[in-house]
Amino acid sequence: MTISKELLDELLKGCERPEGLLGDAGLMKELKIKLMERIPGAELMAHLGYDEGKDAPPGQFN
Repeated sequence: MTISKELLDELLKGCERPEGLLGDAGLMKELKIKLMERIPGAELMAHLGYDEGKDAPPGQFN
């Protein structure tokens, strides 16, 4: 995966001081929290074979 310059610029918008990136309420902490929140859903999707809220593929039962 490659992070585009545009995406990086958007993420860093408003980070004018080091604390905005690395502080207790900084971007890095927020990214880590958001990623950790998504991991269980991604694991479940990989295990089940379909996205949350979608119907199971034909012949697959939970």
